[in-house]
Amino acid sequence: MAVTNTAIYAFSHHGTRPLTSKSFGSRGTNIDSNKLKLAADYLMDPEHKEPNLESKLKTQQHVVDISSSEYEKQAKSEATVDKLYVVGLPVYKWTKPVQFVVCVGGVFFFYLIYGYMQELIFRLEGFKPFGWYLTLIQFASYIVFGVTEKKLKEPAERRIPLKTYAILAFLTVATMGLSNSAVGYLNYPTQVIFKCCKLIPVMIGGVIIQNKRFNIIDVIAAMCMSVGLIFFILADSTVSPNFDQRGIIMISLALCADAVIGNVQEKAMKSHHASNTEVVLYSYGIGFIYIFIGLLLHGSLLSAFRFCYQYPLETYGYAVIFSITGYLGIMFVLSLIRLFGALLAVTVTTCRKAVTIILSFLFFTKPFTQQYIWSGILVLLGIFFNVYSKNQRKIDDMIANKIRQIIILIQQRGHRMQRHDSRQMFDV
Repeated sequence: MAVTNTAIYAFSHHGTRPLTSKSFGSRGTNIDSNKLKLAADYLMDPEHKEPNLESKLKTQQHVVDISSSEYEKQAKSEATVDKLYVVGLPVYKWTKPVQFVVCVGGVFFFYLIYGYMQELIFRLEGFKPFGWYLTLIQFASYIVFGVTEKKLKEPAERRIPLKTYAILAFLTVATMGLSNSAVGYLNYPTQVIFKCCKLIPVMIGGVIIQNKRFNIIDVIAAMCMSVGLIFFILADSTVSPNFDQRGIIMISLALCADAVIGNVQEKAMKSHHASNTEVVLYSYGIGFIYIFIGLLLHGSLLSAFRFCYQYPLETYGYAVIFSITGYLGIMFVLSLIRLFGALLAVTVTTCRKAVTIILSFLFFTKPFTQQYIWSGILVLLGIFFNVYSKNQRKIDDMIANKIRQIIILIQQRGHRMQRHDSRQMFDV
């Protein structure tokens, strides 16, 4: 018996409805031909003379279950991805170059202020042991910002599972808490240059989590960063009075967590089409609970509160500015991850850290040695190789076009000189 695609009725939980070839061609639906034939036989046998046909249909799974509500959900999900806003800016309306420039500008502007305020807070004498309390204040501020933004712009529906957010929250706590605490035990430029090299664990995390592949140029970039980092740490250990091995351990763990979190965020946001606000709200909300319980168990919550109560402006006041700029910076970083991927986002934030190091030496007095310069140049060279690796074709085409233009210009000048010489010889 022939089965046509234009008049097949499939059984579903909602009754029967017509399907065409368009209904399951582009969606990649797996259709069992035997089930289709059974359904067609059943519909084309109005008196149901075949006794076993109906029982066969009941015992087997439904042929195709396509719900219009599911299509509506998917359409809304795709629309949410397309309509991307960052701090109220309609980024989805802009071209890719404009999106990149705005996101990079936002990352640099807000995170440079963020870094300045972070070092300024730890300049307060006696604040060194309270890095985790600063992180608690920071997370509390992010919760307030996230709830406010979500109520103003987005529905309350959560897209990413809580299990994923529990992992993201743990990684976020490790990244920011250990990073804040490390400032009290390390020279600030050393902490920053250390975080510049998280491209290395990001590459490893990309291979493990997302099965990405990296070429030889990425490996060279990682090697340059590793060598530069080692010599920068050696220089800091010899000239800085604020060098402590505990700081190295803290920032190393923060570096590993920071490398993993970008890949997890990218995979979760693309898989579930979650907004930046949702990711920040749930990650930092659950992370706040982690830190609060940890400080209670450690017994340092009250002592940190008493100390900050004595210096409200230098602690809570600066912490609010620190948190606002950090939150806005995160919004732009998450947009970079969503639009351009984790590796490019890390490259941008790494370049920002290089500028932060220069500003740290300009605004805050600290020992300096020339080894800082050439070891920092090695790290920047690694960043350049990484950027070149991701834009190799464009850069090669641009260089080839420039060389071609120079050759054409030289040839044109040569032709002019030949014509000029020939005219002079003709005149003679």
